[in-house]
Amino acid sequence: MSDAIIQVKGLGKKYLLHHQQEGRRYKALRDVIAGRAKSLFQSPKSKVQSPKSEEFWALRDVSFEVKRGDVVGIIGRNGAGKSTLLKLLSRITEPSKGSIRLRGRVASLLEVGTGFHPELTGRENIYLNGAILGMGRAEIAKKFDEIVAFAEVEKFLDTPVKRYSSGMYMRLAFAVAAHLEPEILIVDEVLAVGDAAFQKKCLGKMQDVSKGGRTVLFVSHNMAAVQQLCNQGILLEKGSIVAEGAASQVVQSYTSRSASRSESQVQLEGMGRHSWFDLRLRLTSFTVNDGRPLFHGESCEFTMEFAGSADFEEAWFGVGFSGLDGMRYATYDSYVARGMVAVKAGSKQTIRLQIDRLPLQPGIYLVDLGAALGSTSSPSDYLPGAVQVEVLPGEKTPSYLGNGICGVRLEGKWSLTP
Repeated sequence: MSDAIIQVKGLGKKYLLHHQQEGRRYKALRDVIAGRAKSLFQSPKSKVQSPKSEEFWALRDVSFEVKRGDVVGIIGRNGAGKSTLLKLLSRITEPSKGSIRLRGRVASLLEVGTGFHPELTGRENIYLNGAILGMGRAEIAKKFDEIVAFAEVEKFLDTPVKRYSSGMYMRLAFAVAAHLEPEILIVDEVLAVGDAAFQKKCLGKMQDVSKGGRTVLFVSHNMAAVQQLCNQGILLEKGSIVAEGAASQVVQSYTSRSASRSESQVQLEGMGRHSWFDLRLRLTSFTVNDGRPLFHGESCEFTMEFAGSADFEEAWFGVGFSGLDGMRYATYDSYVARGMVAVKAGSKQTIRLQIDRLPLQPGIYLVDLGAALGSTSSPSDYLPGAVQVEVLPGEKTPSYLGNGICGVRLEGKWSLTP
């Protein structure tokens, strides 16, 4: 008998993508009603063979085993299938093919507040989540004070969680998932939102969980965190496993694959988002320097298309550059540069970032994209590592820098006093 706590064999997940008619991006109510009426008179065969839909395999033929006590980092670019895999393992959705065998209770932090009831208070949701995990009231009460202290929500414990900020929601959700002692803890990019102190607490708690002999599956774009926390790794690419083994070796494989790949344009609409983003303001596409190469010290521009669900007077956008290790090196913020911008409902708009002298040293960078409404620090939409770019040496780049040394190099003003 295998000592694996998780066994995955031939796993596949298929989605059916429906395409709207060319020339009509938004449907009116009359279109929906007409479409439903028309479908009543179609044969089942004609519906299946409709040219307006296609199959998309988010995962295909994925097989692996995880031993008890392993901490496994699941890495890969956006759209590789990481979040889909964790949803299948968490039983949030069913596989299209293959099998999953889990030996033990599973607690997951995929979309913040999964299992939370918005009308219930923080206190009530702690007990509700414990019950979902199969724990008794006394067992939950034993951990209650520790959960509240970790989440730092004492003052709001008897407030309905629908009134929590995204940060409070996330802290409480992580605290519940990590403290109620599941045999398997599944965490998807919990470090993407939250301050540095909370990120450090999360990493420390996950280390404690693993030392206690429990199993952790951890998805992150932060390669430094993956190497620090995980002993095993799985690299996904286009829905398939392309590398697995020791975490350090898998991260190295990811880095070497990334070094030979750079993008100029990416469609963002199909990328998965976490539920802690309200998506009233949604990013739809991103273009890098109109397809031209990026050079250190030279001018460039980036454009983002976005759409709002209503008219908003105050919105702002951000573009961040991180290394493959997850370290953020530079952030450009439209709020700092020009204040808030107005958004019109329905129609797509474009915002452009122009940089006179790109300060990024030659190397490979992941581009983080965000959009927010009002002066809140909680984004409406956020996509870490949405695009990968390569910055090449410019005419004034010192030759000793070489290539691949990520970071920011600034000119400043220099003067010499005799």
